[in-house]
Amino acid sequence: MTNLNGIRTIVAATDFSEDAACAAAWAKEIARQHGARLVLVHAFVAEAVPAPEFVPLPPQYYEEIHGEARRHLDEEAAGLRSGGIAVETDLVLSSPVLGIADAARRHHADLIVAGTRGRTGWKRALLGSTAARLLREAPCPVPTVHRQDNGHPRPVRTVLVPTDFSEDAALAADAASRFLGAAGTDHRLVLLHAYRVPVEAMHLPANVLMEAIRTTADAARTTLQELAAKLRRPGLTVEPTTRQGYPPDVIVEHAATAGADLIAMGTHGRSGLGRVLLGSTAERVVATAPCPVLTVRRTNGGAA
Repeated sequence: MTNLNGIRTIVAATDFSEDAACAAAWAKEIARQHGARLVLVHAFVAEAVPAPEFVPLPPQYYEEIHGEARRHLDEEAAGLRSGGIAVETDLVLSSPVLGIADAARRHHADLIVAGTRGRTGWKRALLGSTAARLLREAPCPVPTVHRQDNGHPRPVRTVLVPTDFSEDAALAADAASRFLGAAGTDHRLVLLHAYRVPVEAMHLPANVLMEAIRTTADAARTTLQELAAKLRRPGLTVEPTTRQGYPPDVIVEHAATAGADLIAMGTHGRSGLGRVLLGSTAERVVATAPCPVLTVRRTNGGAA
């Protein structure tokens, strides 16, 4: 797993859109908190037409496109260097997802910070589905930042960790604990287990259904308490909680209620009825959360 106890290098992906600028500003705040260097990366394909609806340009004009991209990248980096933050740039001639992931590997990044939306057309870098692909293929944890997170980024002091007790959820809890531990003391980690009744079970007698819900809730509370005990340490308060409802909605609502500065979650989870953190859940939360979302996935070796 990436060692979030010592965040040294942060890659911020940019396509020069408003969403990317918000993500870069948030990345700068995290770099300031952790004393990390920030690498601003722009990746684009300069030789091929990205979609059939675009008009092909004469080859010589791609040099101008490359120069314009370099100018924008340098200008954005200059705006981030205030406050003593070390900022480097990397202009990558590649498709966005592959280029950003490769840059993260080359720079030994501990985090990739990205927006949830981006530009359309030949410049686009992190438009919806591309952001989702980055979450699934990145070599390290990925915090995604929304446009509504604009303004002065607030320090991360409270992290919400949704858990279904899967390995991916455990990795996210560990990453959140390390993230907060590296940043300072007097922080909160909120563990949330959301569960719901399958539609197919609604025909059951009320007493049977209520007993099943009570048993599920009791078991979840016990497991959450055990997990919280392992994560607690001086300066870090861990709050376990269970809620019934549709998991993506519960997670987003509880993040707002708890005043979370960050949500940390796995990209996949358990399968089957009553299990909650499937890949689609992570993507729904990323798209609608009231704060940045840190996603953690298992690599082929078993950890992010």
